Amino acid sequence: MLVLNRFVVDEDGAETFADRAHAALAALARRPGYRRGELVRALDDPRYWSLVTQWESVGAYRRALGDFDVKITAIPLLAESVDEPSAYESLATAEPGGEVVVGTSDRAVNPGR
Repeated sequence: MLVLNRFVVDEDGAETFADRAHAALAALARRPGYRRGELVRALDDPRYWSLVTQWESVGAYRRALGDFDVKITAIPLLAESVDEPSAYESLATAEPGGEVVVGTSDRAVNPGR
């Protein structure tokens, strides 16, 4: 599962934002089920940042959000992200030079559709 939180940060607040994002990433990284994460910044417009984390499952991510350190450090930062969907399930993967492996969705299927 991939979580992508996007931010728009004024350039004069970039250093403070980065410090807060580093602390949030560290708090998330200590939680069970965390696989990897990174703070990235757009090359074309330095006001645009993203905090990208990968989790073993949606449950692991949701449990991480309930941790005290995450509530204190990461949640306030995540609340400032662009208001849009941020959690994505993986439906296909490919390793370098490898074949595309297609997965199935964990979303409940609506039998009426």
